[in-house]
Amino acid sequence: MSGITRQVVIRGRVQGVGYRAWVEHQARRLGLHGWVRNRRDGSVEAVFDGVEDVVVNMIASCRKGPVSARVDDVTEEAADTDALGLRHSGEAFSVLPTI
Repeated sequence: MSGITRQVVIRGRVQGVGYRAWVEHQARRLGLHGWVRNRRDGSVEAVFDGVEDVVVNMIASCRKGPVSARVDDVTEEAADTDALGLRHSGEAFSVLPTI
């Protein structure tokens, strides 16, 4: 199976409800590489890199999120592996500061 990299933006009630921590936990459990961060506009942004089926399933899970979240929209686009360079040194998956 080949690997893919996708960048997603999740909108709705996704800040202040543990969404980033949930994404981090799910991504690490699935063996994905990438990062997640809050954005000042109230959305959450993430990059997922890994086996195609796993990335696709992770994005599908993001459409539901944790119980306390309300996801209104998820946009997805292909990303370059250069986006992975934002991760913290030595981490496969990072939680980044808000932009």
